[in-house]
Amino acid sequence: MKKIAISIGDVNGIGLEIALKSHEEIKKYCEPIYFIDVEVVESALTLLKLKPPKDFHTQNIQYLCSQKIQDSINNLINPSKLDSLSGEYSFQSFKNATIFVKEKKADALLTLPIHKKAWELANINFVGHTDFLSHYFGDKGIMMLGCKEMFVALFSDHIPLKEVPSKIKFDSLLKFFIKFANNFSFDKALVLGLNPHAGDNGVLGKEDFIINEAIIAANKALKKEIFIGTISPDIAFSPQNRARFHTFIAMYHDQGLAPLKALYFDESINVTLGLPILRTSVDHGVAFDIAYQNKASIKSYLNAIDFILKN
Repeated sequence: MKKIAISIGDVNGIGLEIALKSHEEIKKYCEPIYFIDVEVVESALTLLKLKPPKDFHTQNIQYLCSQKIQDSINNLINPSKLDSLSGEYSFQSFKNATIFVKEKKADALLTLPIHKKAWELANINFVGHTDFLSHYFGDKGIMMLGCKEMFVALFSDHIPLKEVPSKIKFDSLLKFFIKFANNFSFDKALVLGLNPHAGDNGVLGKEDFIINEAIIAANKALKKEIFIGTISPDIAFSPQNRARFHTFIAMYHDQGLAPLKALYFDESINVTLGLPILRTSVDHGVAFDIAYQNKASIKSYLNAIDFILKN
């Protein structure tokens, strides 16, 4: 039975509710280890009016946090509130769960949602999970999101849109394609162009020529034609293309994730590929609007567990 280290996310959001409500189901298939203090779990159970789950194994982290968190550990949860304490606590949960997996004390890492602004308020100098993981392991991970019906990998992820064109370089694209092929099993992947109509033969931009060259070089290096493209982004996710392809590669964040979330918002997961550890996550945020109201969906969380069990 696989051991899974679970970072609890922002305790003011829905992550802890999801973990508590799913525990009895997932412990049938894996051994979850939650990076959270017992006092915080007890506070959440009171707020949610839930009974304590059996075999809910925790790794205490308050001693790694600031004195302010240690002094307020029994009252750390402030439902739906954006604050620095929940930001610091979620980071320590995530960081130490990562170390736990790196040291091979668990088989994989699953992260519940953090709030990026809360990290900023806590002076955490990373914009999210993937950014920290890339820094920690000294190599950029590949962000991929989706579900069994469709996965979308992102060539660039959390950067401003105005910076994306400057990232379209042959060497970077070639490295990305080969790394993706070596870290995820798929038949063929449809690659989106950067510009409308994939540049329209250079009329709307020259970057798509570079993407095409990298696709040809990657297929040659891998000795099989698995990357197909470039295709105009506005038709990439048509019903006809989704019937032929289950794996897509987008050049930037919203290009790939807007259609994915429109189609499979409740089911999708987030996966970081190409690092020494396997990391999955739910593909949604902290949902402050429904925190501690017993309304959170557990679909994405269960799918993230299932991905780990199958990989």
